[in-house]
Amino acid sequence: MTPDRSGLSGRPVLITGGARGLGREMALALSAAGARLAIAASGDSPALHRTADDCAAAGAREVIALWGDVADAEVAARLVAETETAFGRLDVLVNNAGRGMRLVSETFNTEPTRFWEADPAAWRRITEINTLGPFHLARAAVPGMVARGFGKVVNVSTSDRTMVRRGYAPYGPTKAYLEAASRIWAQDLEGTGVDVNVLLPGGAADTDLLPPAPDRKGADGMLLDPAVMQAPILWLASDASNGVTGGRFVARLWDGPEAARDDTGAPPRLM
Repeated sequence: MTPDRSGLSGRPVLITGGARGLGREMALALSAAGARLAIAASGDSPALHRTADDCAAAGAREVIALWGDVADAEVAARLVAETETAFGRLDVLVNNAGRGMRLVSETFNTEPTRFWEADPAAWRRITEINTLGPFHLARAAVPGMVARGFGKVVNVSTSDRTMVRRGYAPYGPTKAYLEAASRIWAQDLEGTGVDVNVLLPGGAADTDLLPPAPDRKGADGMLLDPAVMQAPILWLASDASNGVTGGRFVARLWDGPEAARDDTGAPPRLM
C-alpha cells in the first residue's frame, strides 16, 4: 500500500529518540515526504548529526538537531520551544525516546531480573524517561496545537505481551502506563483538532534496546527491521489520519490503518 503523504510537505515534526533505531527510521520516512524535522536525542553525538545529515539528503525541507533529557520538564519545554522557533509551529510530536531493560541488566532477555533484585536508580531512570518524558513534551506542545486547532501526538509503545512479560519490569509497565495515558489524553483533547495515537512495532526490533549478540532476537523468536515504522508514521503524521484519535496501531501488521489497528491489548475504553 502506497503511504499517504498528504499535508506532510513542510509539516513541522519533533521526534525524540531520533538519532537511532525506530526514531531514525521514522525521521527518514518523514524527510522523504518533505517534512521539517527536529530530531532530538539525549545528548550531542555523531549519530545524531549523521541522522540529521541523512534526513536532509533524503529530502527534508529543514532539519535541526536537538538534545536534552526529556525527563526534565524544563528541558522538554526547551525542545518544544526550539522547534517552534525554528519552524514557526509544531504540528506533530512523536514521543519515541525511551530506555529499556539494559539499564537493569545486560542479560535481561536471557536471565530475567526479579523486581526486588533491580537497582532502584535504574528502575527510576527507566520510569522517568518512559513516562515523564512523553508527559513533559506533550504538556509543552499541546497548548500551541490547541490554539491552532490542529496537531498530532504519536506515542511509541510496545506489545501487550512485553508489558507483562517476566523480567521486563519496569520497561513493560511504563509502556502500559503510556498507553493508558494516551487514551486519557485523546479524551481530554476531543473536539480540539489534536489527535493522540499509539504506534508500536509489533515485536522486538533490531535496535539498541536489545543487548548486542550475533543471534539476538525477541522472546517470540522474531527481530523486526526498524523500517517497519516508516509507513504507519507517514499516515499518522499526514492529513489522512485527521480526526483519528485514541487508536493503537501495530506497524508489523501495516497494510493500511484498518489492518494495523489493534486495540485488544490496550487499556479498555470507558463505556
